[in-house]
Amino acid sequence: MASESVKQSVVYVAADGNDKASGEAHRPVATVGRALAILRAARKKSDSPLAGKILLRGGRHFLKRPIVITPADSGGSGADRKGIITDPPTPLVIASAPGEKAVLSGGRAITGWKPTTVNGVTAWAASVPGARSGRGAFSQLWVNGRRALRTRLPEKGLFVIEEALDDPRRAELKPGNEIFRGHSRFRFADSDLALFHNLEDVEFVALHFWIESRIPFSRIDPQTRTAELAWRSRMPLTDDFNKTLGAPYYVENVREALHRPGQWYLDRPAGKVFYIPRKGERIETIDAVAPVLEELLRFDGDAENAKPVSNVRLENLTFSYNEYHPTAEASKSTPQAACHVPGAIVMKNAVGCAIVDCHVEHVGSYAIEITDRSMECEISGCTLRDLAAGGVKVFHRRAIGPTPGLFPDQGRPDFFCQRILIADNHIHDGGHRHRQAVGVLAGRCSGVRILHNHIHDLDYSGISVGWVWGYASAETFGNIIEYNHIHHIGRGVLSDMGAIYTLSSQPGTRIRFNLIHDVESRGYGGWGIYPDEGSSHILIENNLVYRTKFASYHQHYGKDNLVRNNIFALARLDNVALGRHERHTAFTFERNIVYTEQALMFSGGYNAEKGAAMPAEFDYNLYFCATGQALNFGSKEHPRSFRQWQALGRDGHSLLADPLFVDPANLDFRLKEQSPAIDKLGFVPFDLSEVGPRPRRLRK
Repeated sequence: MASESVKQSVVYVAADGNDKASGEAHRPVATVGRALAILRAARKKSDSPLAGKILLRGGRHFLKRPIVITPADSGGSGADRKGIITDPPTPLVIASAPGEKAVLSGGRAITGWKPTTVNGVTAWAASVPGARSGRGAFSQLWVNGRRALRTRLPEKGLFVIEEALDDPRRAELKPGNEIFRGHSRFRFADSDLALFHNLEDVEFVALHFWIESRIPFSRIDPQTRTAELAWRSRMPLTDDFNKTLGAPYYVENVREALHRPGQWYLDRPAGKVFYIPRKGERIETIDAVAPVLEELLRFDGDAENAKPVSNVRLENLTFSYNEYHPTAEASKSTPQAACHVPGAIVMKNAVGCAIVDCHVEHVGSYAIEITDRSMECEISGCTLRDLAAGGVKVFHRRAIGPTPGLFPDQGRPDFFCQRILIADNHIHDGGHRHRQAVGVLAGRCSGVRILHNHIHDLDYSGISVGWVWGYASAETFGNIIEYNHIHHIGRGVLSDMGAIYTLSSQPGTRIRFNLIHDVESRGYGGWGIYPDEGSSHILIENNLVYRTKFASYHQHYGKDNLVRNNIFALARLDNVALGRHERHTAFTFERNIVYTEQALMFSGGYNAEKGAAMPAEFDYNLYFCATGQALNFGSKEHPRSFRQWQALGRDGHSLLADPLFVDPANLDFRLKEQSPAIDKLGFVPFDLSEVGPRPRRLRK
């Protein structure tokens, strides 16, 4: 028996509408919240399922509060009265009106600009209501659609801490891993820092290890060249693991640095913002927007009582301008991948919901967050750009805990997300404020498909999947990472990162048909595919990785990963690496092509002394050095020839030979038909012409 016929109701929203109007095309309401209320009322009166549609007229819609979609707004499930699915779901659709572009803004216009002079330079100034109390303060500003430059020192490059100083009470800290013992004091080089105007609002930003530490100053003493921070950094203020070198850093929101076009400075105690105009900008026509809201839209399902928001679609909308205001504890945490930073759009306990062909841009957080038992949701065809953090975060908020930590491994497994599709999106220009954020973060979830995305220009990893350190994981499995184009990752900002990064045991996870290139870390790291901390049971095949700072493939430690039929080319410092030597098989490396211009082939745990247990298995691979150097299968200190490597029982059927790429000088790594990799080793050529976002007609 088919479900009842479905009625259609359309409500129109316009920026100049009236919430007392009917919502018809000629009498639009002013807010999406009112449109939802109209549909809820119509649904109660209807004797049959109601498929609602909210159409937003073009233009900018300034939001006074976040749009909240509740379980009562859910679309139809397509089920009959007995709960049997008989028809396709009938979603609630919220979209721009046909042929128009609606922008939902969480910002406010800054007006009333007047000419002034700052640091001897002509500037504009405007009052900021609420700034003195802190409620109206902001850390980002957009002028004429472009992110303006918050003042910083040095303007280019980085300062380097001369010496990290022990805290007076450091000895009283509980015993623990020294790597997570930060500092709150340091000595700076002469003239780097000074008694800045409004010192309490100047931010110290250290780039160390794999995170950014962003902390206010409490004191600067130019005489002793010492600085004190408001709290201890998460990690030591050293150059990664080298304790003799200080961390690189810069300082932000410095009035004394305001002197060139495009810069701005917020003088919070004075309640004013200052801006130096770019060439061609006029004070009469300036369009300056400061973010106000933290969230722009939230799917607010009730996971505790099993009442999700279901079958709601956002289509062809633009979301812009939000500001993340971290709690004091979150500010002190600064965990890996900026996992504590929320999304401008939050899907909380959403089922069968989708965000399709939307833009999320000019935001102060992650673009989209999926959390708390969300299932069967889709983010596809979207452009996520100009991001203070990253693109899409699939992450259980409870897993972070009441005090966000570096290893947030507590939480209810039944609240983790499942079967999420993240496909055909363009994610780029991120990390403007939270440098360790990633393009797509999927933590402790299963069945996540990350397909055909274009991810680039980020300061940390491109895709990160898994969130358990070590071998004990029951929640992360069956995740698919395929046909993504990932490039210009890291940008020399942070260390210990990769284009694709995994954590924990992940049975059924596949990393295939990805195009990865130009990965650059600041210090160590900068890998292509990076299985870290217990990553196990993962299939890695048919990927092309080239131009990475360190190894194209680096596994810290893990078990029984299969690495086959990949092309790893032009890694700069080594080619394949293993960080930890364990008794079990870390991975099997077979039918891969390693093409290099430097001699060192392997590094890390491979170089156990002769006769020791081999932690990985190698065979049917092809190795080639394009510069003609003899490849070193040992270490820099203890070189080993290929023949000596084979004598240890490794790579028995492998070859040293030119793979015969079509044009490697111009990065064309297709193989000629006569390639020995195909003819003698069984390498199967793969096609990467379909990587990245597909036209809508080709999406599956």
